[in-house]
Amino acid sequence: MDFNKIAFVASSSSGAEQALVRLKARYENVDPADADVIVALGGDGLMLETLHRYLSRDVPIYGMNRGTVGFLMNTYREDNLLERLRASEPITLSPLLMHTRDTDGGESTARAINEVSLLRQTRQATQLRISVDGKVQLKDLVCDGLIVATPAGSTAYNLSAHGPIIPLGASLLALTPISAFRPRRWRGALLPDTAKVTLDILNPAKRPVSAVADFTEIRNVARVEITQDRTTSLNLLFDPEHNLEDRIIAEQFQP
Repeated sequence: MDFNKIAFVASSSSGAEQALVRLKARYENVDPADADVIVALGGDGLMLETLHRYLSRDVPIYGMNRGTVGFLMNTYREDNLLERLRASEPITLSPLLMHTRDTDGGESTARAINEVSLLRQTRQATQLRISVDGKVQLKDLVCDGLIVATPAGSTAYNLSAHGPIIPLGASLLALTPISAFRPRRWRGALLPDTAKVTLDILNPAKRPVSAVADFTEIRNVARVEITQDRTTSLNLLFDPEHNLEDRIIAEQFQP
């Protein structure tokens, strides 16, 4: 694939801003609205922000790591950028669609590339009922929160909560509790990515809960419905020698 119009975006860190200046001096830079590829300079947070910002545009995004973890980023190098872009391999992701109803009856929607998480708002643990495709699977879960993660997001918050790592081609979602108190031995579930997950908050007045889709937080939710949004696709570009699928596999063998 040939890319002729590059738009550079960067996080606010000094390393990313310095890289932005140097790359703009070496390569022609256009407005993101006119670009046929966006090069994001920063860490995974910047990549997620960029994906969300240009969600409505069918433009591929190539990240170079100027942050800390950089799981979604390629190695930062200034030389041969055009050649690297042409040789890069695309990965297509579909985000999660979160639909919420709060305790006042208000409704909201938001998309998540990594995960949707439910979190307690106070010292009181959350109390949830979990349904999958309209069938109640867990009547009463008491925990600090719950995560529904995509394969791309399975190595992020989900992994920190001891959830499973999911290969990109597995067509699965991870359902992972955060500090489950009852049932204490429940460690979560793997669901097909076609599933509709419904989470009802039990006693939300006493145990208020927030729902978070990546960067969007809705407080005092009463019900949350989560599905995969198959009408929206996101295109990431990776160097052939270090693609996202390989990283997900390698992460499972980290000490």
